[in-house]
Amino acid sequence: MLSTCLRALRTSRLLERPYSSIVELPQLADFGIVNEPVLEYRAGSIERSALASELQRAMAVTEEVPIVIGDDIIKDGEPRYQVMPHAHDRRIAKYYYASDKTIKKAIDTAVKAQKTWDRTPFEKRIDIFTKAADLMSCEYRQSLNAATMMGQSKSVIQAEIDSACELIDFLRFNVFFLKENLKYQPISDNPMATRNSLRFRGLDGFIAAIAPFNFTAIGGNLAYTPALMGNSVLWKPSDTAVLSNWRIFNILREAGMPPGVVNFLPADGPTFGNAITSSPHLSGINFTGSVPTFNWLWNAVGKNLSVYRNYPRLIGECGGKNYHFVHPTADVQSVVSGTIRSAFEYCGQKCSACSRMYVPKSLYDQIKHGLVDEVAKLNIGDVTSDFSTFSGAVIDDKAFSRITGYIINAKKNPKNKILAGGEFDCSQGYFVMPTIIETTDPHDKLMTEEIFGPVLTLYVYEDEQVRKALELVGSSTKFALTGAVFARDQAFLKLALEELKMTAGNFYLNDKSTGSVVGQQPFGGGRMSGTNDKAGGPNYVMRWTTPQSIKETFIPLRDISYPYMNDC
Repeated sequence: MLSTCLRALRTSRLLERPYSSIVELPQLADFGIVNEPVLEYRAGSIERSALASELQRAMAVTEEVPIVIGDDIIKDGEPRYQVMPHAHDRRIAKYYYASDKTIKKAIDTAVKAQKTWDRTPFEKRIDIFTKAADLMSCEYRQSLNAATMMGQSKSVIQAEIDSACELIDFLRFNVFFLKENLKYQPISDNPMATRNSLRFRGLDGFIAAIAPFNFTAIGGNLAYTPALMGNSVLWKPSDTAVLSNWRIFNILREAGMPPGVVNFLPADGPTFGNAITSSPHLSGINFTGSVPTFNWLWNAVGKNLSVYRNYPRLIGECGGKNYHFVHPTADVQSVVSGTIRSAFEYCGQKCSACSRMYVPKSLYDQIKHGLVDEVAKLNIGDVTSDFSTFSGAVIDDKAFSRITGYIINAKKNPKNKILAGGEFDCSQGYFVMPTIIETTDPHDKLMTEEIFGPVLTLYVYEDEQVRKALELVGSSTKFALTGAVFARDQAFLKLALEELKMTAGNFYLNDKSTGSVVGQQPFGGGRMSGTNDKAGGPNYVMRWTTPQSIKETFIPLRDISYPYMNDC
């Protein structure tokens, strides 16, 4: 009551205000938002025929992919080639590494472009992103899918989920979340006298987006979400995802993205890292990749703090050692089906892929036989020629060597037993068969180190020691990205939900550890899995803006004294 009276009293004392507001707030129409439907690619379907035609067209050429800085097309030095992982004699893209000089040119271009782009109304930016999403959904859908299948060896459904649906969802949902965030404005206690407002600015300088190979959509999100918020970007695509990322870049340019806002720079990692971290204009790094690389970038930024105009924003997603924990009351078939998909879809090259599994002794035989039987049915091969393929090849020779090294060591270790798979061959493609290993050591490196390949390790625990086994989940590894618990015992699910609270940024009950969907399960992990900024959620766009609070006063101040002073 008192506050209502005071507001009325203040309003009654107002004179006619001589000033009016000059701050223009965005006028954005509301719209509904749904996830992009996943097409099924059944035999005889329109989408299957369109994809087959696009694959035939794209595989007939080696596409040239230049460096693009503003309006400049650059071809630095000797050409490099992206090949098909499942047929590594087939070149699909010819690209070039940006030199240190070229990267510095890109920084200058981006810094200049940012000033103009940041003044572009949100309505215009939203139109560009909406148009790009529509282009991806229709005429360029199969171009994105084909490039991802060819260059990253994804099966048809994995490509559809990633390079079509998730990428489109990122564009649309980030626009939606931006519009929702714009609805908030600070309190204006006396609107006739003053008006308070909040506007979102881009970060002063440039953002470096360093993208991984395994998700085409992540590359697009890393580069273009900062751009949506008024930033300029240097986009370093992965060498093994150049073609699919190049598709995204061109679609956004066609949709109206101005030159210089996002600059396309394939580059040597250390050269790129040194150039961006030594620039005073660095305002942020948006990264997905390995822990050692992110640690290097963080250390380099720390050493150069005195150089920068801003404290750079550091966002990183660095992988995991993801788990399936099985309780004695779990549904065995659900465990088997979910684990096969989580561990072996896309050769286990998902940040969220199940890599370690805790199995009660009472269910071990059923689960073991179920997993082994299902693995034997999987078709592993050329994803572009056979749509029944479950999974293709691992990404390159480095990945092949790293993954097979774990398998070779496991075969030599008496604590480990190969239950299925264990074979590999790189003569034509980098093929590693889905491999299941049983270990008697819960701290073996198979259970603690990220392998990032189709290798699943099981540890069997005694039923009566379920609490002790549960403690192993969080204590045996530095990662905390995804995890799943399978149980029909509701009391145990509640217990696990609390005991495993810090072991995963994305946590699943009776579901596999993979498959997060934009807007449904915002993605990211803690500990050494990353900064957990939750891509695909409402807060992610806000990490790329530096808000400004504005107060406008409409009634001139005529007196420096306060009322109580006149009572003396």
